[in-house]
Amino acid sequence: MTWKDALLCAGFSLALPVGQIMFKAAALYHARLEGPLVVKMITNWPLMGAFAWYAATSLLWFYILMRTPLSLAYAFSIIGSGLVPVIAWALFKEPLGWRFAAGYALMLSGFLLILQGQRT
Repeated sequence: MTWKDALLCAGFSLALPVGQIMFKAAALYHARLEGPLVVKMITNWPLMGAFAWYAATSLLWFYILMRTPLSLAYAFSIIGSGLVPVIAWALFKEPLGWRFAAGYALMLSGFLLILQGQRT
C-alpha cells in the first residue's frame, strides 16, 4: 500500500463518522418537522446533506477500491467506526463508558495487526 492509498483510506475512514453525525442531526431536525412522513423527509435539509455526503464518499470509496484490495482498505473503517461514539458523546451528550475504550483498543490492536501482516 502506498502512502497515497493509506491517506485516501484514512480520509475515507474519517468521512464515515461525519456522515453518521449528519444523519443524527437530520434525525433531531426531523423531530421538529410537521406533516406526512414523505414531506418531512423531503424538507429535511440535513438529511439531504447527509445523502449528498454519502454519495460523495461512495465515489471516494470506489476510487480507493480501484487502487487498493478491499480486505486492506476496509480495515481502515475500524478507525472511523470508533470515532462515531466519541463524537456522539461530545456533540449529543450520549453516554460513553470504559467498555467502549477497552473495545476500541482491541479493535485498533486488530487494525495494527492487519497492517503488520501487509508489511511482511
